[in-house]
Amino acid sequence: MMEMALQQAEAAAKRGEVPVGAVLVHGPSGRVLASAGNRVEELKDATAHAEMLVLRAGAGTAEYRLSDCDLYVSLEPCPMCAAAISLARIRRLYFGAYDPKSGGVEHGARIFEQPTCHHRPEVVGGIEEARAASLLRDFFAARR
Repeated sequence: MMEMALQQAEAAAKRGEVPVGAVLVHGPSGRVLASAGNRVEELKDATAHAEMLVLRAGAGTAEYRLSDCDLYVSLEPCPMCAAAISLARIRRLYFGAYDPKSGGVEHGARIFEQPTCHHRPEVVGGIEEARAASLLRDFFAARR
């Protein structure tokens, strides 16, 4: 599933978007419910992160609480996305590259560690970390 998220990230980069991809999976069946890459620039919407897009799409296929679902993301989610992941009741979060500057799970706000957090998914970071980080480095190097 992380391979699919990385493919979405690559497609986002080709569109001029920050290369982040996400895949939402129904855990028990392994069925992919949604996949997306960032579309912030395209939609002119600061909330159009890959994670937000798949959570919205997934909510259309089931109840808005996605408690049987797992989320694969190529980059550690930001605080906005981490809060949405909590509110959606995602079962497990898997991510690729860590984000010391803007992350909201293992860095920064650490949303799931806050006493006001309603739901804490199981979190596994660092999956395909080198490839995910390389996509981001290459994207930003080309823009400088």
